[in-house]
Amino acid sequence: RETEIAINAAIKDDVVCVEMEAAALYAYAAAKSRDIVCLAHITNTMALTEYEFEKGEGNGAHSALEIAEAIATALTRPTLA
Repeated sequence: RETEIAINAAIKDDVVCVEMEAAALYAYAAAKSRDIVCLAHITNTMALTEYEFEKGEGNGAHSALEIAEAIATALTRPTLA
């Protein structure tokens, strides 16, 4: 939950939004000393249409998934020492 202190600090830092699920993931990572990567596909039409998650080919969903897959593949690939 946002506290008045946290909200005022965000305003002072010119933060315009906070993705709460990502914040929770990063808090977990910090608490458990884990590495976490969070990718967000930002849209301005969420919950405005019956098919809110289906934006069509031109809206970037497929490209975003390809990028996410490439990142996941790169992060899970063993490194050469």
